[in-house]
Amino acid sequence: MAESLEQLKDRVTAYLATHLANDIDQPTLAASMRYSTMAGGKRLRPTLTLATVEILGGQLDADVMRAATALELLHTYSLIHDDLPAMDNDDLRRGAPTNHRKFGAGMATLAGDGLLTLAFQWVTDNHLPAAVKSRLALELAKAAGPAGMVAGQARDIEGTGQQLSLDQLRYLHRQKTGALLRYAVLAGGIITAQPEKVQRLLAQFGASYGLAFQIYDDLMDVVGTTAQMGKQVGKDAAEHKNTYPGLLGVAGAEEQLHQALHQARDTQTALCRLTGRSFAAYDDFLAYFKL
Repeated sequence: MAESLEQLKDRVTAYLATHLANDIDQPTLAASMRYSTMAGGKRLRPTLTLATVEILGGQLDADVMRAATALELLHTYSLIHDDLPAMDNDDLRRGAPTNHRKFGAGMATLAGDGLLTLAFQWVTDNHLPAAVKSRLALELAKAAGPAGMVAGQARDIEGTGQQLSLDQLRYLHRQKTGALLRYAVLAGGIITAQPEKVQRLLAQFGASYGLAFQIYDDLMDVVGTTAQMGKQVGKDAAEHKNTYPGLLGVAGAEEQLHQALHQARDTQTALCRLTGRSFAAYDDFLAYFKL
């Protein structure tokens, strides 16, 4: 029987709590890295990988857990750096002071650097087949790097104060947020050695899910509260950032969210037909988007 989303989240958190300290060799750095990694969060990215592995008949052994949980390390690095004074200069993350408020900008930067590099260590320091580890490392580098998430962040910085078109905004979000979520789903197909057609559909589901996630985040910055989000809301508009509500209004952004979710569900159905397996576990992830 497949594990629930909550059970998978608990497994990721337990793995982080048990193994993170083993690979850090400086006490303050360890405290800073642990502070952000263990601050809670939805763990959506690694649980998407784990759920996909289970759907496709794989086992969640220690090697799969290590490779999947690596993505949470990389995601946490991106949050630490995103909050820095030179970037978004945020004071709150997940309802607590941001890493640089707790440890200073220098140590926070190093904590992010440590988590980024440790992510690639965990992806490759396991007993998965060499070809699987190589492909995971390649796809993760592409998703997180200068043609993926980092490029999206650069577009976000340069676009501040300018009005992007819908196509430009969609492309920014595809890189900034969508690339890692696309990888999260694709990684489950790589680990279970799926045919190329299945991997393409998995990547497509992840990309649609990632777009929906960013649109939802944009919306919640307008209609949500600090208590709900665990971070300050209303900053996007105040800082003239490019967002879906800013470009299309709340109703228009909601329509774009529904379109992205419709695409994700269509791909979910296509995956069921192609593999002969139930992808009902994805319903729990799609249920995240509640306004």
